[in-house]
Amino acid sequence: METFSERKDLEENDRYSQDRKAVLGELDLSLIDEPIVDIVDCLASLPYCFPLQTCYGHLLCAPNQNLRSLDRIPCGYAGPVRYRIAYLALCIENSRPGRALLDSLAETSRIDPDYVQLGSADWFWKRWPNSYTLQVEPGRFMTQDEITLQFAEALHVQQIRDLFFSELRKLLVGELSGRLVDR
Repeated sequence: METFSERKDLEENDRYSQDRKAVLGELDLSLIDEPIVDIVDCLASLPYCFPLQTCYGHLLCAPNQNLRSLDRIPCGYAGPVRYRIAYLALCIENSRPGRALLDSLAETSRIDPDYVQLGSADWFWKRWPNSYTLQVEPGRFMTQDEITLQFAEALHVQQIRDLFFSELRKLLVGELSGRLVDR
């Protein structure tokens, strides 16, 4: 299964409203990684997109560590780190505000183009046209959900992940402010 592919162009999707309603009807914020619940909730409030799947990005240092652990890399640790990627998958409406959001999301790669990518996932696209994945991962591994990193690179990924979600929050504040001005 292809987890990440080159970004596709937005296309017409007559099912967008029904898909959005169905997905949001199933959304359970209690299942979202706690550090990004606010991001998912905000995306769900925008009428021109809806979240599909997310992951905060788990940095695992111990062999039996909980796979959903939110722990940071411990001070003094210098071994390999198992990284379960940070990502946000969402469906975007082919509309003026949807296209603007997609362009803004693409700009987040400026944080570190070698570690932040915007693309599509073919298996999402088949079910929800105009689905995009924004992820934090070394570019050489961009098609993998889980990788093992050496300590120094894992620290860099942790830093980029934190900055990535911070930038997403700023972007979403702008989206919400724009909606209030447009009313």
